[in-house]
Amino acid sequence: MSISASVRGLGICICSLRAAISPCSRSSSPGTRLSELVRTIRGACAQMFGIPDYERYIEHMASRHPCDPPLSRREFFIWSIDRKYCRNGPRCC
Repeated sequence: MSISASVRGLGICICSLRAAISPCSRSSSPGTRLSELVRTIRGACAQMFGIPDYERYIEHMASRHPCDPPLSRREFFIWSIDRKYCRNGPRCC
C-alpha cells in the first residue's frame, strides 16, 4: 500500500471520527454516539494494522455487488490472508 493510499484511508477514518463525536447528532443518545465512536476507532485501528474487517466487507458487498453472494467468515479470512501474503511481483518487505 502506498503512503498516499494510507493517508487517504486515515482521512476517511478521521472524518468518521468527527461525525461520530459531532454534537449535531442530537437525535441519538450519548450511549449510541459512544458505541459509534468505539466502532469507528476500532475500524481505524484494524485498517492501520491490516486486520481484515468482515462486517465492512459485508456492507461493501451489499452496496456494491448485491447480485454476488458474499463469502463466509472463514472464506473471507482465508482470502484476506492469501491476498496479503501470497502476492507475486515486487514488494517492499
